[in-house]
Amino acid sequence: MFSKVYSAGVIGIEGFEVVVECSAWDRVPKFELSGLADTAVKEAKNRVRSASENSGFLFPSLDIMINLAPADVKKEGSGYDLAMICAIMQCDRIIPADYDFSDKCFIGELSLSGEVRSVSGVLSMAIAARAAGRREVFVPFETAGEAAVVDGISVYGVRSLRQLVDHIRGKELIEPQRFDARAFDLSARPDGLDFSDVRGQLKAKRALEIAAAGGHNVLMIGPPGAGKSMMAKRLPTILPDMTFEEAVETTKIHSVTGTLKSNLVTDRPFRSPHHTVTMPGLVGGGAVPKPGEISLANNGVLFLDELPEFSKQVTESLRQPLEDGVVTVTRAAAKITYPASFMLVCAMNPCRCGYFGDPVRMCTCTPASRQSYLQKVSGPLLDRIDIEIELPSVTYNEISGKTAPGEPSSSIRERVNRSRKYTDERLQRGGDKPGTLNAYMTPRMMRKYCTPDEEGQKLLKEAFDALGLSARGHDRVLKVARTIADLDGMDKINADHIAEAIMYRTLDRKYWKR
Repeated sequence: MFSKVYSAGVIGIEGFEVVVECSAWDRVPKFELSGLADTAVKEAKNRVRSASENSGFLFPSLDIMINLAPADVKKEGSGYDLAMICAIMQCDRIIPADYDFSDKCFIGELSLSGEVRSVSGVLSMAIAARAAGRREVFVPFETAGEAAVVDGISVYGVRSLRQLVDHIRGKELIEPQRFDARAFDLSARPDGLDFSDVRGQLKAKRALEIAAAGGHNVLMIGPPGAGKSMMAKRLPTILPDMTFEEAVETTKIHSVTGTLKSNLVTDRPFRSPHHTVTMPGLVGGGAVPKPGEISLANNGVLFLDELPEFSKQVTESLRQPLEDGVVTVTRAAAKITYPASFMLVCAMNPCRCGYFGDPVRMCTCTPASRQSYLQKVSGPLLDRIDIEIELPSVTYNEISGKTAPGEPSSSIRERVNRSRKYTDERLQRGGDKPGTLNAYMTPRMMRKYCTPDEEGQKLLKEAFDALGLSARGHDRVLKVARTIADLDGMDKINADHIAEAIMYRTLDRKYWKR
């Protein structure tokens, strides 16, 4: 007796199809499992036996051999249980021998009682099932809404093994899950954090607006209580709404890591890891590789508060992802690439006590202590930060409400959206594909779109010599200037744009003497 049922697994954040082949013979009862399975997969033998009997089906006294193909790809997790029990039941004729599994995919873990439990990565697996030609996907009931995001397949949420068998036998059919279009109704999001809460700090707000428009990385330096964390947390509220493709990509990452809180991620992520985070925790990896914080921040913001307190090994690991927009984790069995297109926002005090340069409170740090603190931030990392901004202490009038309330996020986001639309139109006029943020322009695109006028070129040359900019620093000044020009709706970069962009690169000389 032979049966073949389809399931799916995940490598990195991408799904792949798994073929569950079952052969059963009427001889001494035995249960063998092959196909490069990990411990969780091998333990399925106990789960499917107990689930079957507690669902009212006598587990067959047969010599059962199950193979998970492709046999050269490691299978991890418990999501193959449902497909295994279906294959066994067809061999034992509990499921009719002529039942056609060819267009169906089964994903889910079985409890000992026969309930179907949720697993991570269902969205990626549903996409893989569709790519393999499956038209019906059976998943745990809790994750049916997540899988229903995938167009072109019918998704069935299964609560128990008994319910699934009744559906297959035609006794009581399961209603397919429909994708709720309201899940992507971005206008329905509840109000929360808003830039109107921030009093004063107009220069910093302007810098963050430029950063949001061009996707630039930001470093904020200022004393405790100046509002660095407050503004960083509100940065996602001025970023443009996610496209459906970005939402699906982000959802896949959160689904694989088990951090998904809704069927579809519609808000741009904001990740703020503690300074004790390890390198695998930030970048990704581990014994069983998983995406790290920088991938969880994909299409959103990664905020590193108290930057010098992070391990230097951890912060240096950001250099390659910041350049490439992806992170690659290499293991003996496989090389896995995770998306890592995020805005890096860092905040730090100017010294250990936090009050160096403050006009009111005296700094208690020695020059050596201050220098030691600042040297924890390396030059190569600073070189990858486009905008450096210094925040002064907030005045009494600002925090007491005697000044006018700050500009709301909706107004700032409107300008950011207008700027990005202008960027896309400019790229289209130049024969390039829209969607590339200014922070990620290639050298070829920079030569085409980032040539300042004569006065701007002269000013940039003077700044290059005076500030000792590297080639990367020079390019980042031009990219920021390009964004400022886009905010002004201008094709040509002029001296004013260059001057403002240079202003955001001067803290290197003040604090690091570079």
